Amino acid sequence: MSGWLVTGAGGMLGRDLLARLAAAGERAAGLDRSALDITDADAVRAALETYAPAVVVNCAAWTAVDDAEAKEAEALAVNGTGPRVLAEACAASGAVLIQVSTDYVFAGDGQTPYGEYDATGPRSAYGRTKLAGERAVLDTLPETGYVVRTAWLYGAGGGNFVRTMIKLESVKDTLDVVDDQRGQPTWTGDLAELLVRLGAAALEGVAEPGIYHGTSGGETTWFGFTREIFRLLGADPERVRPTASEAFVRPAPRPAYSVLGHERWKRAGIEPIREWRAALEEAFPALVAVERQSGVTDQ
Repeated sequence: MSGWLVTGAGGMLGRDLLARLAAAGERAAGLDRSALDITDADAVRAALETYAPAVVVNCAAWTAVDDAEAKEAEALAVNGTGPRVLAEACAASGAVLIQVSTDYVFAGDGQTPYGEYDATGPRSAYGRTKLAGERAVLDTLPETGYVVRTAWLYGAGGGNFVRTMIKLESVKDTLDVVDDQRGQPTWTGDLAELLVRLGAAALEGVAEPGIYHGTSGGETTWFGFTREIFRLLGADPERVRPTASEAFVRPAPRPAYSVLGHERWKRAGIEPIREWRAALEEAFPALVAVERQSGVTDQ
């Protein structure tokens, strides 16, 4: 066994993970959802037999948070059953499994950063289904199963909040943005690098199995996040105005507090992700370029 297998490889995080693995000289295969249905046990077993990976990273997920409220069974199949199927296949092959999860497993009513083993209490269907996936991995792979929770992801490889704000800045005089939800904007490039280091540490036996939190350092609100985006665009941040969550009612409740603590990385000898502003500044040129190109293509 050697190398890596990335499921959900066509998504924003999967793409960046494959790029980081290539840069690190690691042998890696990526399968998007058209190439591998992670709920299909026979297909998953065949994939692991074909690629014989030492590490599997599951980036496949149902991420339509609002749709999950009306389609919880479908979301559970991807977010709960899929990780269980992968974990069972990894148990049979001896591979390490890293499951990417979410801040939505918490109630979102905290006031200090959530620790890795703080009590969960999801308030949405999406959060419940992702928690089911976490439990499936940890129960099936107590010695070789890893869960990395993340939040507020953005990157050049898919639609996300940063790209949306870049687009809106060019067409809106002012923007009203929620200022009562706190979290940690996290670049998929940084998270991908962290996953590479975690997989290597797992194979070396220096990273204990279990739960880790993969979010940027620091914290802000969506309002503060947008003002920083405007600043980097050279636009006036005063054009961004604060508002409350009640102005944007959605089927799934959003966590008011999504700040995660990063204590477990120290025991694994791995540095947590850097402060969110520094990451955004590095990622920003590629985000602007891809959004501008998208705008040209769409005309």
